[in-house]
Amino acid sequence: MASLSFEVIHVLVFCAFILISASSQSHPHQPEKHAALFVFGDSLYDAGNNNYINTTINYRSNFLPYGETFFGYPTGRVSDGRLIPDFIAEFAKLPFLPPYLQPGNNQFTYGANFASAGAGALDETHQGLVISLNTQLTYFKNVEKLLRQKLGDEAVKKTLSEAVYMISIGTNDYLSPFFRNSTVLQSSQKQNIHIVIGNLTVVIKEIYKKGGRKFGLVNLGPIGCLPTMKAIKSQQGGAGECMEEATEVAKLHNKALSKILQDLESKLKGFKYSFSNFYALLEERMNNPSKYGFKEGKIACCGSGPYRGRPSCGGKSGIKEYELCRNVSEYVFFDSAHPTDRAYQQMAELIWSGTCNTTGHCNLKELFG
Repeated sequence: MASLSFEVIHVLVFCAFILISASSQSHPHQPEKHAALFVFGDSLYDAGNNNYINTTINYRSNFLPYGETFFGYPTGRVSDGRLIPDFIAEFAKLPFLPPYLQPGNNQFTYGANFASAGAGALDETHQGLVISLNTQLTYFKNVEKLLRQKLGDEAVKKTLSEAVYMISIGTNDYLSPFFRNSTVLQSSQKQNIHIVIGNLTVVIKEIYKKGGRKFGLVNLGPIGCLPTMKAIKSQQGGAGECMEEATEVAKLHNKALSKILQDLESKLKGFKYSFSNFYALLEERMNNPSKYGFKEGKIACCGSGPYRGRPSCGGKSGIKEYELCRNVSEYVFFDSAHPTDRAYQQMAELIWSGTCNTTGHCNLKELFG
């Protein structure tokens, strides 16, 4: 009888082992150890937060043809598919981060995406229509409190110190005045730079105070050469020309931001960063599209007017008629100011694991390592 009991117990233990093994293999994509990703910024990074705020169609992209290439439906991302943070999440073996404001989104152990299309470092940039960088910081602090309640102080300290904080901000602060007044004085724009950089620095320091140590930033692209800016220049009689005064401000911003990051690294214990040269990555593809497998680097796939630079894609700006290219993979730009899924993928790969020629402080892969 005792022998029979032993055999029964042996069989039960063996069955339990099989079940546990099967269970552990049924979730092969759930990493045991991972660094969280927190995303702040503007339309380059917004996964759809603007879907859930009271704003206008001009600051939303939750309608076709946005999202058509990769997702097959509009998500709110300002592209035909994925954005840079989506690719970075994939490379880091993380799931796509849903918009922070998406209803039911309360699992933040993998991170959160707070970015908002149209946002700036200045509170007054598109005020009342977007989620400013300061408000995004407030959202992050809310998440930090929730994680602290859920995981406890020690676990949250570890999570936040190992996490990577991606930030893309500034373009709207410098471009919004041009849309209001096409004769913006460059001198007043230059004065804005120290305020924009100052506000961004405050946010970085606030994240650092909460335990953040690893920051991934990109500089501003050649904003005066975006299809939308070339369209404005064309209306002023400068056919084929970039809005050089806007690009000059971007260059000055990039130089100032590079210096600030170096200062923060020298003054804040444990502060690490990557500073990716988004300017060079985008400019290269605009000027030499065939080198990177594109056919068109300066005209958008979706829009209207010169360079399809009028922001009318999908019916934006109240313009119901717009042009849409046949093969989006041939284009660097999807709409009047935002790259395609394919262009983003190429740039994200270099931001993730590029050499120091493309990323100022090497790459994001090192921060996740």
